[in-house]
Amino acid sequence: MKRRHFLQRSMAATAAVGSAGWLTANAATAVAEQECYELRTFVTPDTETQQLMLRYLADGLLPALNRLGIDRIGVFTELEGENKNPTTSIYTLIPYKTLEQFLSQHAALATDKACQQAARDYLARPKDNPAYTRINSHLMRAFAGMPVIEQPSYSIDRKPRIFELRTYQSHNEDAAARKVEMFNSGEIQIMRDVQMAPVLYGEMLIGDDVPCLTYMLSATDMESHREHWKAFIAHPEWKRIKKLPKYKDTVSHIDNWFLKPAECSQL
Repeated sequence: MKRRHFLQRSMAATAAVGSAGWLTANAATAVAEQECYELRTFVTPDTETQQLMLRYLADGLLPALNRLGIDRIGVFTELEGENKNPTTSIYTLIPYKTLEQFLSQHAALATDKACQQAARDYLARPKDNPAYTRINSHLMRAFAGMPVIEQPSYSIDRKPRIFELRTYQSHNEDAAARKVEMFNSGEIQIMRDVQMAPVLYGEMLIGDDVPCLTYMLSATDMESHREHWKAFIAHPEWKRIKKLPKYKDTVSHIDNWFLKPAECSQL
């Protein structure tokens, strides 16, 4: 997507959000423009099965999804030494232009011969030694304030980069809606301003720990990422909006994971 068109879409979507966080009557186009995201996590028991699944993703799933017109697919593993309870899981982020695209891709993949051929090695694993223990899948809708993925130049150029995936739980639906509004009304832009390079923001539709939202930040390295967080916390606009009464008690729990892109990742 050309930058000019992206900015037009982002501005239109942001303007469509009312002061109470509800979409106005003029927001129908903005809603249609918002992407859907599937966060598909392959829970692999060890590095050997992790590598087996990464080969399938690189040779089978990603090329097949690309043939369906689905691109900018992220594939990540955990960044060593940065997570509290490290695992060998694979985090796969798949953006869909519409829910229809999400629904139709399962049947299309089942008849994609190249994809099925690439899956043979892991599908042949016996029941007592599977390639993964589970696939955890979460479905999200992009925020109106950032309706499509924003990919920094170092990611497009496949230069060294790291990512932080964050999930904010809320104690009820109203609190969750107010936190989404807080992002749309200024928090997203502050993160852009301090070079946190946000990649996406998604409101959880189906998944664990609902109501919650998930977003992803990026940087060239961990040291830069930490400096960006310091700049965000010190930003005068952040200090102002976090004290607004309407945003009080919107987050009840935070989880985060530091990730690195797999060789096949398109983010």
